[in-house]
Amino acid sequence: MFRGSMVALITPMRQDGSVDAKAFQDLVEWQIAEGTEGLIPVGTTGESPTLTHDEHKRVVELCVEAARGRVPVIAGAGSNSTAEAIDFAQHAKKAGADATLVVTPYYNKPTQEGLFLHFTAIADAVDIPMFIYNIPARSVIDMTPETMGRLAKHKNIVGVKDATANLTRPLHTKRACGADFIQLSGEDHTALAFNASGGVGCISVTANVAPRLCAEMHKAWRAGRTEEAMAIQDRLVPLHDALFCETSPGPVKYAASLIGKSTDHCRLPLAPLAESSKARVREAMVSVGLLN
Repeated sequence: MFRGSMVALITPMRQDGSVDAKAFQDLVEWQIAEGTEGLIPVGTTGESPTLTHDEHKRVVELCVEAARGRVPVIAGAGSNSTAEAIDFAQHAKKAGADATLVVTPYYNKPTQEGLFLHFTAIADAVDIPMFIYNIPARSVIDMTPETMGRLAKHKNIVGVKDATANLTRPLHTKRACGADFIQLSGEDHTALAFNASGGVGCISVTANVAPRLCAEMHKAWRAGRTEEAMAIQDRLVPLHDALFCETSPGPVKYAASLIGKSTDHCRLPLAPLAESSKARVREAMVSVGLLN
């Protein structure tokens, strides 16, 4: 159920900064039509840090409503407050999400024991499958494979979105958590290499604007068409690079604006993209064949 090309959805906004519900649901529909195999609303790419709690919950509801059960929805439900994370997870279940994605608590820097207690408390409180989101570059903490192995024993904790870009990590995670623990890459550049080390898919930023290519790459990999998958990977590298030339989701929202899927508006403190960055994103979109 949870595998292949999954997308960390942007949250389209009008130029006044309000959430554009129609554009969001249109984006979901397009993603499914293009072959995306899973939807992840209100993660970092969805600007969850600057959405109000009501907006956060509404975006999850909009995603579930638009998906109509055709592909799984993994709702972002993370917070550095355990009580807030429980509230988001409870809402995700009520809204009909298939799972939650819970980031390691940022800023307050818990110990490994604190991480264990945080995720256990959420998993005990809400009977819904949970994915741990391990992204040290954003949260300043790295959950160790040993801690993840302890958490994997919980019936509700089913997998990880690994954004460490460390290609030895899935090997150690598999040893600690078992072969059934679902490992999803959170880093576009290393998606295929991650799959080769035990992963089964990627929660992708690039899939926001190149969903068909990302889906075809993963499907080719699963079918054993390795050369085809690697050729698509090579084609996408300049786009992966460009979409992180400034803090995400700034570049990917600009890329989405070029193909009419969103405005390029991001909420402060994210600044508008520099002109040089816009040129780089546009050039990459052309080079991949997404723009003329």
